[in-house]
Formats: sequence, structure tokens, C-alpha cells
Amino acid sequence: MGKWLKAYKIHGESGLKIKNKVGRPAKTISKLKPWQCASITRMITDKTPNQLKMPFMLWNINSVKELIIDKFNIKLSTPTISRYLKKWGFTPQRPLTKSFAKDPKKVTKFLIEEYPLIKKRAKKENGEIQFLDEMGINNNTHSFIRGYAKKGKDSQPVLTKSVKRVSSNMVSTINNSGHFRFMVYEANMNVAIFLKFLNQLIKKHDKKIFLILDNLKVHRAHKVKDWTEKNKDKIEFFFLPPYSPELNPDELVNQDVKANALKHKLIHNAKDLSKNLRSYLYAPQRNKQKVRNFFKKECVRYAA
Repeated sequence: MGKWLKAYKIHGESGLKIKNKVGRPAKTISKLKPWQCASITRMITDKTPNQLKMPFMLWNINSVKELIIDKFNIKLSTPTISRYLKKWGFTPQRPLTKSFAKDPKKVTKFLIEEYPLIKKRAKKENGEIQFLDEMGINNNTHSFIRGYAKKGKDSQPVLTKSVKRVSSNMVSTINNSGHFRFMVYEANMNVAIFLKFLNQLIKKHDKKIFLILDNLKVHRAHKVKDWTEKNKDKIEFFFLPPYSPELNPDELVNQDVKANALKHKLIHNAKDLSKNLRSYLYAPQRNKQKVRNFFKKECVRYAA
């Protein structure tokens, strides 16, 4: 109260007027008009920098800054661009990779024509659709982990990699009901290993399996074709479009395994690697909801 009385004695009623808050002038906070914001968000949503003939691979702060300069001749600071992107609902994300060899027409045909027919047949024959994929993992797969350390550039945590690189492999299948089957193996995938897994897959399985898999050479081997012909009442193969791993829900299992199976664990030999891998893979077998959640991602929601 003393502050207001003092201001009144010195300046009279004019001293009681509320002054503007301290900070940047309001006119400098937002330099893009609403229609300009809408135009930019539409472009970075629908187009890649390459499609707009810009020398960038992905949309980031620098490429958006250049886009705004190019379209509206408005130069904004890096923090301002960052605030705009956050306001528009954009966040930095790890990109999906796509092959130049992919045929969009084959992808569309699979999604619109082929998969609905597979689904219809599976329902009619009381069968079960499963997706299969393989992956390899090694003891130096630690690209996603973080560790605590004192703040400062000279105190960053150091990750000591194993001297000897050891690796292991797995093949697995999942379905949208939450069922998950896997097999861990040491050698590179070959016909014998693949047939061993397939025999385990159909063993004691009371429904015919409609198996969707990629175009790996082993999957189309003559011995595999002979085996499927002998077991056609129990299993049937259907192939994804070439170079389309993002259509396979089992690929998301692989990503999860690579990110988390060996997290914060230092592995020195193949035995420990296989042990840790198997231990991690048993969890989704007990947690069907986790497997079902993989089918919620946009690129594989067609199979949910």
C-alpha cells in the first residue's frame, strides 16, 4: 500500500495508472500472421523439403526457418522457430526409412485388396493370421541408453564396449490377439533353422496359420515350398510387398528388443547374450496387451 501512496503524492492520479508488464513488446512476439502459420504447417505436414526443392533431408528448425524466408521473406530466430513448432504440435521424431525400390502400387494393392482377402479367408476357415520377422542383435547395441553423471562437458558418462563382439539372432511371430512366439539361434538364418521354427509353430496349434512374411530368400527356398505343400492344411504363406518392413507389426517387436533387451547390461560372451535375449522375450509372451499395442501404430493399424 505504501508504494501506491508514494506514487500518488509524487504524480497524483496519473501515478496510479497500471503500466504495461515488463517484457518484449507484444508486436514482436508473433511475426507470422495466422494464415501464414496455416500455410507453413500445411507444407511441412504434406511435403518433404526435397519435394519443395530445398537442400534438406527432413524438416528441422533450420529447414523451417529457410522455408519461412523463402515463402514470406520473414527471418525468425531459432528460439522463435522452436516455439512455433511446439505451438503447432510438431516434435522431433526418429524417421521411418523407406526404400527407393518400393513400389507404391504394390503397397496399395496389398492394403486394399490382398490383406482383406487374407483376413476374410482366415475368418471363413477359422484360421489365425500371424506376422513373421527375423533380426540380429549384438553385445554393443546400446544406442538408446543414458546414464547419470556430474553436469559439465568433461563429466559425460563413458560407455565401455566389449572387446569381443558377439551376436545372436531371433525369429518370431505375433498376431493382433497378443500371441507371441519366438526362437533364438546363433548361426545365420538358413533353411534348416527356418523349418525348425515352422515345425515348432504348427506343433499343437489347433488353427490353420495364415503367415505373412517378407521376401527373404530363405522364405522362398524350394525345400520350404515343399514343406508348406505337405503342411498346407496347417499353414499358408502370404508375402508383403518388397521393401516394406513398416507394414510388418513384428518389425516393431524387433525395434523394442534392440532398444531395451540389453539396456544397461554389459555382455561379454554369446551365452550371456542369448540368456538375456531369451529372458527379455519371455515378457511379451506373458503380456498380451504389450503385443496388441504394437498393432496401434499407424503404419500397421490395418492389421489390428
